[in-house]
Amino acid sequence: MAKAKTIYTCTECGGESLKWQGQCPHCGLWNTLVEGVAEKAPARYQGLTETSKVARLTEVSAEEAPRRSTGISELDRVLGGGLVEGAVVLLGGDPGIGKSTLLLQALAAMAHGAKALYVSGEESAQQVALRTRRLALAAGDLDMLAEIQLERILATLQARKPDLAVIDSIQTVYSEALQSAPGSVAQVRECAAQLTRFAKSSGTALLLVGHVTKEGALAGPRVLEHMVDCVLYFEGDTHSSFRLVRAIKNRFGAVNELGVFAMTDKGLKGVSNPSALFLSQHGGEVPGSCVMVTQEGTRPLLVEVQALVDEAHAPNPRRLSVGLEQNRLAMLLAVLHRHAGIAAFDQDVFVNAVGGVKIDEPAADLPVLLAIVSSLRGKPLPGKLVAFGEIGLAGEVRPVQRGQERLKEAAKLGFTRAIVPKANMPKTPIEGIEVTPVDRVEQAVAAVRG
Repeated sequence: MAKAKTIYTCTECGGESLKWQGQCPHCGLWNTLVEGVAEKAPARYQGLTETSKVARLTEVSAEEAPRRSTGISELDRVLGGGLVEGAVVLLGGDPGIGKSTLLLQALAAMAHGAKALYVSGEESAQQVALRTRRLALAAGDLDMLAEIQLERILATLQARKPDLAVIDSIQTVYSEALQSAPGSVAQVRECAAQLTRFAKSSGTALLLVGHVTKEGALAGPRVLEHMVDCVLYFEGDTHSSFRLVRAIKNRFGAVNELGVFAMTDKGLKGVSNPSALFLSQHGGEVPGSCVMVTQEGTRPLLVEVQALVDEAHAPNPRRLSVGLEQNRLAMLLAVLHRHAGIAAFDQDVFVNAVGGVKIDEPAADLPVLLAIVSSLRGKPLPGKLVAFGEIGLAGEVRPVQRGQERLKEAAKLGFTRAIVPKANMPKTPIEGIEVTPVDRVEQAVAAVRG
């Protein structure tokens, strides 16, 4: 029997090479080539959507696509209001974090008014039925199929024509047209393309569950994310009861939307006031703590930023941040020394965002800097104080987006004082909160000196 020919495929761009190389010759990235079986080229290529005639863009109907609620308000928020007909959603996350539980809850809620199908490739029908019973879900109208062969799944979908379907997971599905094993780059790419093609032609909303690598990225080729309409990431510590669902890509809504859930014995429950999760309950005022207002999509969240400054006992002081960008911490310490005259070059500096949330926006610069100053001096910041603002290398405090919404959210939760960039000063006073505008780092430090 002839030996199967091997080929190396890039997990990022999908490019193929006859031999392994450290760098992909197509996209230039390093260590992305994985070995697989060389597949025969298909007779012809089929697009993911049906071919249409050339038309004037102004003549094309641009009506808003109707949305179907999932029955879970936090999931609807992340999706942009609900599921769109023919949309393909990819949900990724660590094993055991709650992906299957969330989708099973959503399908059970939607099955009362729509035809729903749950395709399980990782669990048997008995295991899914036991989970449904454990969660006390009313899933009498929900159809179930335990199958991993793509052709049989497509035949079932075409025969039943459901309004929405879940494939759990895309890494377990394989096509008989390919020789490689399930989960390989070729199988994941081809199976996802076939399912996406069916969803676009039939109008079935499709939800795909995806595995993640040790680095936290979605497993399989990067082209998988380009095929789908929406990419959601399930975040959170498996030892904690709280889970975050974040939209990384969404063709039908805003990106970076955040849904907050609590894991209970009856499944995942939406959290109506997520700011309470990220605020520590101190008995009194403590040094090194500052509350900031971050913006996650259209939702403002209050997060406590903690800093600990301690005398270094090694030649090289440590700079460690959890939930915040570490390189930005080093920059803030340099700005603090140069423009405010406060040196920390002989101190270990540790910064943490409470609750396990990750903050990527530069609005965290000002609260991080104030928390460091508070810890260094050993004096707590004034009570009921919030802050936000970006800091530049020249020592200026730059404005951030949606400043008005951030201040209103802080006032609603009982905060009475805010330090904000001068350009974010509201034109009309906000009831219940006193706003202090600053445009320099030294002004912000002086504002909390007392």
